[in-house]
Amino acid sequence: MSPEIALPILIPLMAGAVSLVFWRSRLMQRLIAVGATAGLLITTLWLLASVNREGILVMQMGGWAAPFGISLVADLLGAIMVVLTGIIGFSVAVYSLATTGRGHEAYGYFPLMHLLLAGVAGAFLTGDIFNLYVWFEVMLVASFALLILGSEKAQMEGAIKYVALNLLSSVIFLIAVGLLYGMVGTLNMADIARRLAMVEDQGMVDALAMMFMVAFGIKAGAFPLFFWLPASYHTPPVAVSALFAGLLTKVGVYALFRVFTLIFHHSPGYTHEILLWGAGLTMLTGVLGAAAQFEFRRILSFHIVSQIGYMILGLALFTPLAVIGGVFYIMHHIIVKTNLFLVSGIIHRLRGSYQLKQLGGFYRSHPWLAVLFLIPALSLAGIPPLSGFLAKFIVIRAGIEAEAYGVTAIALLVGLLTLYSMIKIWSEVFWKSVPPEGDVDPYPEVRQRELWLMAAPVAGLALCTLFIGLYPAPIYALAEASAAQLLDPQGYIRAVLGAQTEMVP
Repeated sequence: MSPEIALPILIPLMAGAVSLVFWRSRLMQRLIAVGATAGLLITTLWLLASVNREGILVMQMGGWAAPFGISLVADLLGAIMVVLTGIIGFSVAVYSLATTGRGHEAYGYFPLMHLLLAGVAGAFLTGDIFNLYVWFEVMLVASFALLILGSEKAQMEGAIKYVALNLLSSVIFLIAVGLLYGMVGTLNMADIARRLAMVEDQGMVDALAMMFMVAFGIKAGAFPLFFWLPASYHTPPVAVSALFAGLLTKVGVYALFRVFTLIFHHSPGYTHEILLWGAGLTMLTGVLGAAAQFEFRRILSFHIVSQIGYMILGLALFTPLAVIGGVFYIMHHIIVKTNLFLVSGIIHRLRGSYQLKQLGGFYRSHPWLAVLFLIPALSLAGIPPLSGFLAKFIVIRAGIEAEAYGVTAIALLVGLLTLYSMIKIWSEVFWKSVPPEGDVDPYPEVRQRELWLMAAPVAGLALCTLFIGLYPAPIYALAEASAAQLLDPQGYIRAVLGAQTEMVP
């Protein structure tokens, strides 16, 4: 029994429930938000340390042995992802103290945030394919409610696209789960992997693999059904945008890594070739969309799409080095992308706009903010010695070793175009002079305390980026060990079902 597996799910669920009890107390909701996300971060670090020390940990809910009961499973990839969830949750909670207004809090901002974090953590830790669907739906409900807070026209337009495509993904996912259950008679992912290898109709297995690929690809924001993401992520309050940017699409990426290393790994020549093409097109379309934008958050939203392509590329190549690169890239990107959205929120608070043409002069007026922008921006573009350089280097080297020269060339081109987008933001927001209509600051009442609350999580995430770039050895070791577990599905099966279970060669 490993109780630390359940805590990353229970803490945000309980925090959300207690926040509802203190619905009328703004102070209590804020204290609960910061305290609960800090507790989430501490327990996820405990879980990661336990998994790193003891191996894959399993908790059988209700005392029912797998595959008859529901299993919570924490391997290194799942533990890494919940740690990142804790980091982002705590950072956004602190940031929200300065940016979330009374109106949004009155409509349940903090309880919804806790519910979203619980859904994300549940998706990372479940060992049951149907419960993965359930946690996806928990996330969808919470994220939709957060997306429409404020009920502005742009929010509602973005929310319609967001919900429509995600509901389509959910329908495909649920149908695939039903067909899979009809084929193998189990919902436990370890048991599915064990039984699926004995199915004679491999054509049906490949068809199911494609259904899961489409469902998770939509949720990850991959080509071609990614347009819901840049249409919606720039519309809600900036703290919500940052939370979405850091976590939501990565749950889809995690699901792709999980099912295509554990369950559908028998025909990599077929499924992973499609993933390879999808990765290249995702990178290219995302970065070209970003190059055409001149609104801060829309640029960053399109870059979420392009960077998802690098992560999928690591899975598609399916070599040990490529999977290491994919996992490393996920860790780097969650921190960097969240930070860039938080920086955009500070700029909006100071100048009242996300439009690049209406901004300027921040290098002179707020040099500290310029530095806090440059660290994640140059990391996103892959400039050494920051974290993005090593992440891109590993994936690109894996592509060259696998002789996937076409998609590797695309990855290099996308890196250059990403640098172009970051230079565009730097030039327009920080370097050029303040435009005439921006001479008068529309937010002179911004208090120093609020700026400190916004800047503190940005600085913390920037330090994480610097640490990963300057001292990559421990992070690389985690990614390497995680990749080894992913490429050894029998180890996962033994951990969940027990050593006495008959293994399939």
